[in-house]
Amino acid sequence: MPLQVSHFHPNQLRRVLEIEQAAFPDEAYSRDMFAELYRKCRDLFFVAKLNRRIAGYSVTCIERGDAEVVSIAVVPELRGRGIGSALLNATLERLGDYGVRNLDLTVRVENAGAIRFYRKFGFVAVREVAGYYHNGGTGLRMRKAL
Repeated sequence: MPLQVSHFHPNQLRRVLEIEQAAFPDEAYSRDMFAELYRKCRDLFFVAKLNRRIAGYSVTCIERGDAEVVSIAVVPELRGRGIGSALLNATLERLGDYGVRNLDLTVRVENAGAIRFYRKFGFVAVREVAGYYHNGGTGLRMRKAL
């Protein structure tokens, strides 16, 4: 069965939390955080299924005419199969309905693979954000003009 992207449903939260923990073991978002993101940003909260099993998710929020990818994650052993691309494409397609000017995100400065991935979608580095991550790590703010 091919890759499918659909809107997140709360009954999928357990699987999203598993993916979150696998992708970000030292700084995974909590169940409460995802519940809040669903409440605020449900139109841009997607899951990707590969062979009918959730393999990744993304959540993007809109504020004051701009959007931010709050979190995107793919099961680590399934990376490189187009799952992240499918999620980002679904987000970009949906953002067209909102008249959003820019799509922003923050990635760890040392995460070269993710930075390359985002650059392929037209994101450019805007600035570094010292102490952005829980452990004090620096984030790289990236932006795509829409």
